[in-house]
Amino acid sequence: MDKKSIPYVRIGTTYYKKVKKPLASGDTVEILILWNKDTIISDHGKDYLAKIECYDGFCSIPSHIQYKATIGSFYNQYHELDYKPKAGNCTTILTFLKHIFGEQHEFGLDYLKILYENPLQALPILCLVSSERGTGKTTFLNLLKLMFGKNMTLNTNDDFRSQFNSDWANKLVIAVDEVLLDKREDSERIKNLSTARQFKAEAKGKDRQEVEFFGKFILCSNNEINFICIDNEETRYWVRKILPFEKELNSTSLMFIEHLKTEIPAFLDFIINRSFHTENKSRMWFTPKQLETNALIRLKSNNKSLIEKEMINVLEMIFEDRDLDIIQFQLQDIIASMNNLNYRSLSISKVKEILVSKWGLSTFNSSYTKYIVFPDGTISTSSHKGRYYELTKEKFFGINY
Repeated sequence: MDKKSIPYVRIGTTYYKKVKKPLASGDTVEILILWNKDTIISDHGKDYLAKIECYDGFCSIPSHIQYKATIGSFYNQYHELDYKPKAGNCTTILTFLKHIFGEQHEFGLDYLKILYENPLQALPILCLVSSERGTGKTTFLNLLKLMFGKNMTLNTNDDFRSQFNSDWANKLVIAVDEVLLDKREDSERIKNLSTARQFKAEAKGKDRQEVEFFGKFILCSNNEINFICIDNEETRYWVRKILPFEKELNSTSLMFIEHLKTEIPAFLDFIINRSFHTENKSRMWFTPKQLETNALIRLKSNNKSLIEKEMINVLEMIFEDRDLDIIQFQLQDIIASMNNLNYRSLSISKVKEILVSKWGLSTFNSSYTKYIVFPDGTISTSSHKGRYYELTKEKFFGINY
């Protein structure tokens, strides 16, 4: 009997059986299940054990064009793709991707080309958002799931937050549909993972284990303005607002995804033979300027606390009223203006934290022009001396997207 046809493997000292698990779609997926050595002997006899392929351990080496099921004496947990490139027509997929990526269509094709050809390259956190239904966000995830098979996982918010993460630690694409990761620790974790090379994987009942990490995150949400917390300076997110389908694409979802499925081999052939539109110019390939969208600007703008929005409102009144290029002010000045405008969320320590930690302002010690906003909107001017913060108009508009 050929060893390749035997459904068992031994990894280290543990036996597994390769089984095809049925899916609701009617398809099957091959997985490894722990199998008892005595059961194998009982079913096939003791001599059968010598025929089982043995490996020293698991590894996870992503590759699509030159895939290897074994690397030396290690069993590769990364899976071979179900589809191979083959010349043909992929018009429907290309039309659909143009709908998803819009004016950044070429960037989208580069993103998918990198995923396929160079899975170890870090990529931005792709976020598809729309408050409207029937936009194709979920269809996009389904298309990627067909392309990358068992190397992609569709998670929930709870899956991502769970301490047990071994089920997605070695996946190429980690997608979260209907995402709402609105806690600061969620955004910190996801942005750190997006550029991480190592990761602590943990399974229930087992010790944490450091593994190589090459996952790419894709988030989909019906909440356009605060599904995740990100700062103004953050450069790791690519946020796209997706519009509803055009009529020519608006067929039943099952028929449409089946049509996309038939074109995958031709699409893989297309992206292999297509030249890159962009160059690798950052750790996530694309530059922040290339990924800037109105949806990203809106998300950043709405991820400000109420007190920060109130501070911005005061400073904007001064900039516009006096047509200034630079404002110099003490902490007490801005607090006095906020008190005059009856802002009730006032916190002196929070104001200082925003000025120093978030906006990165430094203090200077000299004479400066002091501005105070009064309840009727008028602004007083006086000369003052002491330690003050300095904010340029250019930096202010960067803060106040």
